[in-house]
Amino acid sequence: MDAEHFELLRRGTSVWNKWRKQAPTVTPDLHWAVIRNASLANANLDGADIRWADFVGADLEGARLRGAKLERTNLLGAKLSRADLSNAELQDADLRNTSLVEAKLERACLIHADLSGANLTKANLRRASLMGVSLIEANLAGADLSGATLYHANLVGADLRGADLTGCHIYGVSVWEPKIDHSTKQDNLVITKPYSDEITVDNIEVGQFVYLLLHNERIREAIDTIGKKGVLLLGRFTGGRIAVLERLRDELRRRDFLPIVFSFDKPETKSFTETVRLLAGMSRFVIADITNPRSSPLELQATIPECMVPFAPILDKNDDREPFAMLTDLQIAHPDRVLDVIRYPSVDRLVEILDAEVIAPAQLRFVELQARKAMGMRIRDV
Repeated sequence: MDAEHFELLRRGTSVWNKWRKQAPTVTPDLHWAVIRNASLANANLDGADIRWADFVGADLEGARLRGAKLERTNLLGAKLSRADLSNAELQDADLRNTSLVEAKLERACLIHADLSGANLTKANLRRASLMGVSLIEANLAGADLSGATLYHANLVGADLRGADLTGCHIYGVSVWEPKIDHSTKQDNLVITKPYSDEITVDNIEVGQFVYLLLHNERIREAIDTIGKKGVLLLGRFTGGRIAVLERLRDELRRRDFLPIVFSFDKPETKSFTETVRLLAGMSRFVIADITNPRSSPLELQATIPECMVPFAPILDKNDDREPFAMLTDLQIAHPDRVLDVIRYPSVDRLVEILDAEVIAPAQLRFVELQARKAMGMRIRDV
């Protein structure tokens, strides 16, 4: 660190900027400087060497830091809104809880920097190097990250609403519970390693999943197993109904199926219905207990039209309540998917006829639906 440079900076923005104009060819040497909570708004620090410095809580709003060297600099809680950090070197810098609203970080190098909890609303991060960066709970709403490199970045809980991620390289990125909506631009995200054949997707969360499918044989096997053996059991399996669930589950296991149980003992919500739709779409067929009229109406109404899988409804003959009336409409509208309702007098009888009346028709219908899926488009010349 140059003591004279440090003293000039410590005297404030006006003195510092005046000196920069008078000595435009001098590169400020401020590495290892400790200047916490300093008021340096609009300071000209272009090209300065600020490595290993301590600027905790400093006010650098609107400051010019283009091409500055800030490796391992401590900027914890600093104010850098509207600052220009284009092409700056910020490797391993501590930027936790900093304010970088509308900051310019285009082509900046932020490799392994810690931006946890930082506010990067509407920041410009185009083509920035963000490899291994921590953006846990960071606010990136409206930020421009187009073309940025995010290899192994941690975006857990990050706010990406309105952000532009077009063309980002996201190999190895960690994304759990991000805030993403329709305004987030996610086109052409590159999920493959550097210098390998590019594979792109248009959703950062899907990108993680697709990469795992491509490179993790066990995950592929697990999904393949669900498609071949998965049987979704739907119903309100509470109280006396638990016996039906246990027997069905055991019998399906004996037949080498993979029972997936979803009991309707929680209030219906959007995510609740989406979960049913997802599980049904992955299964070979669905057994839906419609004995309780509250057991699955909304879920079946939302799932049957969307999923080309067989639905085998079962009904306890000893229950006096009227069954799910809407099922009649679903049978008429989708006869290829909804099998006849099997009304059984006891669990023992249900198990006795399970193969012939439930599993065999469902298996046959599954094959028919698969054949329909494989059919090409029907075209008629006129």
